[in-house]
Amino acid sequence: MLLVCGIGTSRAQYNREYFFWVGRQQMMQNEFTEAIRTLNVLLRFDDDAYEGYFLRGIAKYNLDDLIGADADFSIAIEKNPVFTTAYTYRAITRSRLGNYDDALADFREAIDLRPDLPNPYFSRGVTRLLNQQFKEAIEDFDRFIRYEKKVADAYLNRGICHLYLKDTVQAHLDFDLAVKTNRENPNSYNRRGSLYLEQKRYAEAEADFNKAVECDSLIPLSYFNRALVYNATNRPMQSLADLDRVIELDSTSSITYFNRAIVRTSIGDYNRALEDYDKVAKYSPDNVLVYYNRAILNSHLGDVKRAIADFSKAIELYPDFANAYLGRSNMRRLLRDNVGARRDRETAERKIAEYKSRLSDSTYSIYADTTRRFDRLLSFESKLAGSSFERIASRNATNDKMTLLPLFRFTFMHADTLNREQSTKRFHSQRAEDFLRMADNPLLTISRLDNNIAADSLISIHRSLKERVYKAESKEWLHYFELAISESLIKQYTNAVTNYTLSIECNPTNPFLYLNRAATRAEMIDFISSIDNAYHRISIESDPANRLRNTQSRSYNYDEAISDLNKAIKLHNGFAYAYYNRANLLALSGRLPEAFDDYSKAIELNPHFAEAYYNRGLIQIYMKDTRKGCLDISKAGELGINEAYEVLRNYSENR
Repeated sequence: MLLVCGIGTSRAQYNREYFFWVGRQQMMQNEFTEAIRTLNVLLRFDDDAYEGYFLRGIAKYNLDDLIGADADFSIAIEKNPVFTTAYTYRAITRSRLGNYDDALADFREAIDLRPDLPNPYFSRGVTRLLNQQFKEAIEDFDRFIRYEKKVADAYLNRGICHLYLKDTVQAHLDFDLAVKTNRENPNSYNRRGSLYLEQKRYAEAEADFNKAVECDSLIPLSYFNRALVYNATNRPMQSLADLDRVIELDSTSSITYFNRAIVRTSIGDYNRALEDYDKVAKYSPDNVLVYYNRAILNSHLGDVKRAIADFSKAIELYPDFANAYLGRSNMRRLLRDNVGARRDRETAERKIAEYKSRLSDSTYSIYADTTRRFDRLLSFESKLAGSSFERIASRNATNDKMTLLPLFRFTFMHADTLNREQSTKRFHSQRAEDFLRMADNPLLTISRLDNNIAADSLISIHRSLKERVYKAESKEWLHYFELAISESLIKQYTNAVTNYTLSIECNPTNPFLYLNRAATRAEMIDFISSIDNAYHRISIESDPANRLRNTQSRSYNYDEAISDLNKAIKLHNGFAYAYYNRANLLALSGRLPEAFDDYSKAIELNPHFAEAYYNRGLIQIYMKDTRKGCLDISKAGELGINEAYEVLRNYSENR
């Protein structure tokens, strides 16, 4: 009996060591699924083998099963509360899950247990960098460098922090150290070269990008960056060769086709430039700049009708684009359509005057500036986009499905049971009901949905409302208000803002007028941003969490629109839609905690406010509170937001 027990114990001990060895070997060969099966056998033999849970957690992490990895690291820590490495890896996993608070707590435990180990400082520095705690991240990289002076990525990451703190001198010093520490790392050359490029130190930038290509010939970024240098130094053929190489490596790069079209146009290779613009128009059909540039190109080719069609498309997308009217005017003159040409020129001149007289922010005049050229090359991380509502809530730079639901506003729509259910049933405001009843317009409703009235009918409605205002002996605020709605729907944003302002001057205590003016001002920025919108991505490849990503989105100035919503809320502090709209604009301005508070207030006023749950969920994911964010999105799905389940599915797949 004793002999049998002794043999059993010996075999279990032998199996434990064997399965550990096999599991490790499989993981070294990236056979993670097989490693999990092997470690499962080990853990059946020995439930207390905390190293087995730890290794299985690493295997799950590498298979993107982050929840499972978190669970296994937690069991390893439960069985061995001083397992420093398990704390570190659980922290990295929680960073990828977006749970930054718990991740930082785990790093704190790991460092308290072993303050002499350098790796937790590096990993925590990465997490703090991604969480935009740049000064704290620098402190962690400093500590890591005291122990490990030969890790290039520590200098590289510290330099990135300095860049975000606007300290380009210190950033440059760190990038120099990164290059000196590892002269075979293309990331260091690309990062330092980009800084040189921004400073217009083209020779030094070119040398760095050459070195990046030499280190790794399969990285598109190196060729793209070098193409920018060649273009800036008037070497178009070399620029084209590098852009061709980028497309060889990534045939779906819309921004590369766009840039190549610009360079080809500059050397007179119009036909092939046109082919590139056709690809960009296919990939980014709502971008104004693509059609405008293609119209210019068609005019060079003598294809006047296609040029007019493209100018018209740009105007359709943004009717305040003065340059497009001027371009179409010139084309119409060539066709001897003198009436149309004169009308377009007069429209352009009027819009330019409107911009100059009413808008002090130079951002708004981007489309009215007749001297502005739109043929500059865009950076590798730029993204041709349409809606500013796509700039927020993406978990990573390639996920365009996770976008904020748009603003609510009073608008014209054909009577539709579903639309009215979505705009009135969920939230009841007696003041809004009284307002709609007083207006006595069957088309007037409040909604976030796209307009369902045909374009011809909208133009007819607008013409009729405009005549009513001009013919009226006394100006009524409601007339201005309805005219402004029609102008907003046909994208005449400047005129719309003007008429909302006139309406407010006549009736300054009506909160709904401010709500709509805010929405129009936001939509105006929405179109303007389609030229300059870009995602800036930080990639950290040296950390064990080598898939950590950060999306640093540019903020846009919604102050005037937010001010309007502040006024609306002051006049009607129980109007959930005003809080919801303000939350959207705060989110788009990068003020996420304030946006969270406003969404929460909207939900407090209307516990069934599905859109507020949905958008609050997205910004919580963006703020790295992933679990609560997914719960909010799930609640939105229960309340009827179909997009919620697509987002949850998409988030799960990308996670």
